[in-house]
Amino acid sequence: MKNILIAFTLILITSCSKDNAPVDYTTKNDEDIQAYIAENNLNAQKSSTGLYYVIDEQGNGENPIATDRVKVAYKGYLTNGTVFDESVDGFSFSSLQNLIPGWIEGLSYFSEGGKGKLLIPAHLAYGGNNNGAIPAGSVIIFDIELIYVNYETENDQEIQTYIADNDLVAEKTSSGLYYTMDVVGEGTQPTITDNVSITYKGYFTNGNIFDESSQSVNFDLKNLITGFSEGITYFKEGGSGTLIIPSHLAYGNTDVSVIPGGSVIIFDIELLSVN
Repeated sequence: MKNILIAFTLILITSCSKDNAPVDYTTKNDEDIQAYIAENNLNAQKSSTGLYYVIDEQGNGENPIATDRVKVAYKGYLTNGTVFDESVDGFSFSSLQNLIPGWIEGLSYFSEGGKGKLLIPAHLAYGGNNNGAIPAGSVIIFDIELIYVNYETENDQEIQTYIADNDLVAEKTSSGLYYTMDVVGEGTQPTITDNVSITYKGYFTNGNIFDESSQSVNFDLKNLITGFSEGITYFKEGGSGTLIIPSHLAYGNTDVSVIPGGSVIIFDIELLSVN
């Protein structure tokens, strides 16, 4: 849907005129950007690549890198004000590295929650190629709000909603894991290096089950996802409860089997023994 930002397989810096001579837009683009900045009284910074950016609000969360998933509210327009794309509520991009270079670089200057403007010359966008309503060689401008980087903030909101909707009394750890303890247990409390026997049921916040074992299963905790191995250490033998695990403590941005990237996953567990 929002594919205006997706980079061409080959980003060209130049286009060809009628006599096939290459056209370099760099100087003209820079002049256009400086004129736009002056006319609109912007306090813009220029990077070594030729990108200009304005930081209205820095934000106070994570700074994205090229491989990160981001959610961004934005409006894209030309220097004459013509809008060619917009997402008011924000659109999720699975990886910054799939976007045009001006966005990959530009968003890295903001932290989660940040707002500002990117003024992108053609060599960091679509070069000498027409792209939809964007003419070849165009400077493109984006007003942006970096809503989320990866899923940590979004997952935490989802978990808090789930806890409230289900009237749970949950503890949150410093890592971002939530857990409820129905039965503390009275036996040995495991460490991260222990082998344990457990029963479990794994499901999403919508209740759909993705894995289950009603019979005892043995695991080395150190070989499990971070949220599961951490969570089990809060229980003693005979204990039972629920682990509510954000994606950064599970499978991150990656799809794993039936678990989509970025998912909050929940486990009802019973710790039968520490071996």
